[in-house]
Amino acid sequence: MQAARGTPLSPRGDSEPETHPTPSPRRLRGTFALCALAAYAVDLVTKSLALARLEGRDPIEVLGPVLRLTLVFNPGAAFSTGTSFTVALSLLAATAVVVVLVLSRRVGTTGWAVALGLLLGGVSGNLTDRIFREPGPLRGHVIDFLQLPHWPVFNVADMCINAAAALIIWQSWRGIGITGARHARS
Repeated sequence: MQAARGTPLSPRGDSEPETHPTPSPRRLRGTFALCALAAYAVDLVTKSLALARLEGRDPIEVLGPVLRLTLVFNPGAAFSTGTSFTVALSLLAATAVVVVLVLSRRVGTTGWAVALGLLLGGVSGNLTDRIFREPGPLRGHVIDFLQLPHWPVFNVADMCINAAAALIIWQSWRGIGITGARHARS
């Protein structure tokens, strides 16, 4: 079927901005929870595999010099900084978990649901290590095992946290607030 010349094919007309259906709050909560649980589960499984297969072994080259598996017990934060502040880092991570859970109740877009889900899964994965690994609660060392050239050893939780940060920056740059409200970029 063809419209007459100059007649819009859609009932909204060409002058109206294109809109996307807003996902229901239930669907957004489900997306958030699924992303958080998946990130957390993958992190825990890969750390268990790294411990089982890498402990006491030399690094294993997976993609030549591009990717190596190197088991490291990290008491600090990113890039092994703050190694004497493990308890403070643990408390900061616990606070981040609570903040993300509170913020997740306001999520109005799929992008924010995915970002906060990845953030919760990643922070929770590393916090689990801090609570349950040696040398003891809130002082535990995080299991890191992925190594790229000229880059510190990291894990899946770290990748999730960085992906979440990128998504949050992207949403903010696009002017999309956590509730889905659009804000003008300055």
